[in-house]
Amino acid sequence: MDSDELVQYHIQLKEGDVGRYVLLPGDPGRCQQIANYFDDPCEIAQNREYTSCVGTLHGERVAVVSTGIGCPSAAIAMEELIKIGADTFIRVGTSGGMQPETKTGDIAIVTAAIRDEGTTSHYLPMEFPAVADLDVVNALREGAEKLSLPYQVGVTQSKDSFYGEVESARMPLASHLDARWKAWVQGGAICSEMEAAAIFIIASIHRVRAGGVMMMVCTGEGLPEDEEGKDLFHGDRAIQTAIEGLKILIDRDKESQ
Repeated sequence: MDSDELVQYHIQLKEGDVGRYVLLPGDPGRCQQIANYFDDPCEIAQNREYTSCVGTLHGERVAVVSTGIGCPSAAIAMEELIKIGADTFIRVGTSGGMQPETKTGDIAIVTAAIRDEGTTSHYLPMEFPAVADLDVVNALREGAEKLSLPYQVGVTQSKDSFYGEVESARMPLASHLDARWKAWVQGGAICSEMEAAAIFIIASIHRVRAGGVMMMVCTGEGLPEDEEGKDLFHGDRAIQTAIEGLKILIDRDKESQ
């Protein structure tokens, strides 16, 4: 078989390009920001919404691969990364906070996702839960505690429509959208984003590990103007938590070998 046939069509990577561990931001612009936490980072591929960088942490090969916005493109990234050998995934990014006590900059460590999207219906019936791996959740929680960052642990809502959430009042289905949002909040969901459900469902099917850590933004606060606020908005706390959590996972995997 020609070596080009081994390259995955969308992410443009092949077996050996990445190791077991992959961080998954949505935004390609965050890949270098995340890779700066690696030892010896370098970019290895860029195609469509998929930018990929690799490096090492605690002596293990790690990668960051952007997924683009939403479950369809995140599902493609997951499928192709699993094909080339990755087995541990952490979604890292920003989300909308849902609980009234949440402050912008609080960290969401996600245990499961409401499947309020369409992609995963092509994988499993909607009654099947999208659940994060417990080891990944615990490692991320320990990472946040090590960094002394404010965090919540709970369920995220994964949706298909960004403006259906942030500008629901102008939608023809406004009352329906608002009623569902109220239900998610009353049920205890802590944040809303657009990729976790696909990542968790595909991880479940393939028997690999996945979790998620998102910095939460409070609705109605607007864009921050000061540098600290900008750092919060762009997910620095979530990135730092993901890195610390990944180090913990790597060390525990080595201990269990």
